[in-house]
Amino acid sequence: MVLVEGRAVIPALYTHLGAAAVAATLAWQFQGARLGAELAEARLETTTQQLATSTAQRAADARVRSAEQAMNTKYQGALNAARDREALLRRDRDQLLSVADGLREQSADAARRLASAPPAAVLEYAYALGVVFEDCRAAYGDLAAKASGHAADVQTLGGAWPVMQSTVLVQDSREP
Repeated sequence: MVLVEGRAVIPALYTHLGAAAVAATLAWQFQGARLGAELAEARLETTTQQLATSTAQRAADARVRSAEQAMNTKYQGALNAARDREALLRRDRDQLLSVADGLREQSADAARRLASAPPAAVLEYAYALGVVFEDCRAAYGDLAAKASGHAADVQTLGGAWPVMQSTVLVQDSREP
């Protein structure tokens, strides 16, 4: 041991080295704790962003499901309405066929009776047929105008209906 001004140098050196080691260890732990806090903060921020993204995605999925459900409900309603219209049209057609069969029988009966009818009755029958024919012609003319209007409406709606262009992405085979 060397005495410098009455003190032991070696034990002081050990004390200083010990204090420096403790200070270095404390500094190391402090920096580690600070780095850990920064990492925890970054993880928290990342998790918060992921949660926000996940929440936004779930909300978007819910909106898509809601829109899809509304579209399916509307589609099902349209199908049901079409089935109802078809059943009504089928009933009307059956009724019309029944009336047409009755008229056919009446016409055949009238033809048989006209063969032996007096000329005045034949003229009266011809006049009545002319009136009926005019009524039918007017009704068919109205029907033709309505059909033409319907066809024009269908063309207008078809021309105005939005059409989505399908885009096909073609990747160049030379790209990796």
